[in-house]
Amino acid sequence: MKVLKLLCLSLGALALSACVTETPYGPSDAGRGYGFSEQKIESNRYRITFRGNSSTDRATVENYLLYRAAELTLKKGYDYFVVVADDTEVAKSYSSSAPVFLGRGRPFPYYGYGYGWGPRYDLDIRESRRYSAIAYVVMYKGDKPQDASAYNAGEVRENLERFIDRGDQ
Repeated sequence: MKVLKLLCLSLGALALSACVTETPYGPSDAGRGYGFSEQKIESNRYRITFRGNSSTDRATVENYLLYRAAELTLKKGYDYFVVVADDTEVAKSYSSSAPVFLGRGRPFPYYGYGYGWGPRYDLDIRESRRYSAIAYVVMYKGDKPQDASAYNAGEVRENLERFIDRGDQ
């Protein structure tokens, strides 16, 4: 009965985690830590970060980061920005749908597995990924140079706007 209860709780938690939606575009808050944040380094230089939850794919995280860079550039009165350094990191975690430890704290494989003692469980291991993108940008006024790392802030904002999900805002 105890095993059945643990199994039901595990399956319920798995079902709830499947309902998680991707991180909406917005500022990071202290509770979740998902969303964008920026730090001013010099008058026209910022470090911008976007962190997504396990339902947010890499492309979305990177689009949101670029969108925030464009939005901040225009807000500060500049026309274009240059990405001087950027990176996208992935944090992986694993979960299972069945309890790993059964009975008196011993690991399941040690207790009777393969010897016909007790029930056999097939574990469903699930990998989840959380992406974080970071960029160092320098903002400028005037015409954008023909440099591959320079972005016209107005065009970036206009072209990425349709991919931005603001959630309930």
